[in-house]
Amino acid sequence: MIDRRTLLAAASAAAATATTPALARRARPADPRFPAGFLWGAATAAHQVEGNNVNSDVWAMEHTRPTVYMEPSGDAANSLALWPVDLDLVKGLGLNTYRFSLEWARIEPAKGQFSIAMLDHYKAMIEGCGERGLRPMVTFNHFTTPAWFAAQGGWSTAEAPALFARYCDRAARHLASGISHALTLNEPNLSGLLDVVLPGDIGPRLLGADKTMQEAAAREHGVARFLPGNPLYVADPQTVQANLLAGHKAGCEAIKAVRADLPVGVSLAVIDDQAAGRNSLRDEMRAKLYRPWLEAARGNDFVGVQNYERAVWNDKGRLPAPEGAETNDAGSEVYPASLAGAVRHAHAVSGVPVMVTEHGINSADDTKRARLIPAALAELKRAMEDGVPVLGYMHWSLVDNFEWVFGYKPQFGLHTLDRTTFQRTAKPSAAVLGGIARRNSL
Repeated sequence: MIDRRTLLAAASAAAATATTPALARRARPADPRFPAGFLWGAATAAHQVEGNNVNSDVWAMEHTRPTVYMEPSGDAANSLALWPVDLDLVKGLGLNTYRFSLEWARIEPAKGQFSIAMLDHYKAMIEGCGERGLRPMVTFNHFTTPAWFAAQGGWSTAEAPALFARYCDRAARHLASGISHALTLNEPNLSGLLDVVLPGDIGPRLLGADKTMQEAAAREHGVARFLPGNPLYVADPQTVQANLLAGHKAGCEAIKAVRADLPVGVSLAVIDDQAAGRNSLRDEMRAKLYRPWLEAARGNDFVGVQNYERAVWNDKGRLPAPEGAETNDAGSEVYPASLAGAVRHAHAVSGVPVMVTEHGINSADDTKRARLIPAALAELKRAMEDGVPVLGYMHWSLVDNFEWVFGYKPQFGLHTLDRTTFQRTAKPSAAVLGGIARRNSL
């Protein structure tokens, strides 16, 4: 289980030794207004905010020895209890949408055993959104899977797509009537492929540590393979990717069978890949990292795009950030135009509308976040003026939270989190995003 945002950013800072070509600054959009009905929101994921997700694969990994996790998730933001507070924060900012995820490990804690109590919990959240005038954008699986699913081989097993579809069917029958937009999976396109974009010996070192942790978890569970939902090391990535693609298709069909008019898509991690010089590797990388999933999205109502950075490729590899560029806390370039670049590519290949399901910055310096938001949205609006259909923008994240192997150190939130009192405190950037959302205009 790797925090892909932070990991890829660190890789970007360490990539190569050439100079990145500068991108000419673009003018302000001709019309700063966004279309009527544009969705403005903030995002969270269940394991990262709920706390004490004891039946999940990640919880097992956090407590395995050895583990690559800096610290356990513990209480997280205690959002399992404090979800009304989170909804009030979203509403108070002037946003109209809240993206959150269902926790498969809570809904199906044992194989074939479904918890009505937990389904009712998520139903209350969905109804709470409606009471506040918020649209609930629900991710059915955001990385974490039940420990029993990982202990039988996770997404490497032939049974995985059918098990996921069964879960989607059960959850949809309980919840779909109140959902605004549904997402099957979160960033499945990078599962087993992260080493492709990691330079030098970073990939082998991280893969080795992750493999050792998985082997320890397998021993503790008395099984041959313990493959979590968001691994770095994957022994058979082609099989896992094929099963994830099949799972997405089956999950979509299960949700649509319950409610045909519910818009369903998948959220993909998309870097703004750019070419430098002759024989650039850019198109090769795009084909590996996104094409199968963007082609799969052609049959969906929309495709979710999650972007945090750009990557410039020459004929040898990925180039480093330009000297003197502003960077985030992982050392990667802060590049506002990357979101628009990723959105343009996703639409060009998929042909369907785009939903920005994540975008943000890892920074303890909130002034960087406050500058990034309007700058990135200006570039996004230019893409929309060029004809790219964008349905909405979800900022990651609502509150500083548990960022996987890096624990609580990375700060992506619009709010700080006191881990003792669980007090959320708005940062200045929250008012920046909220102001744009209230105006529906830059």
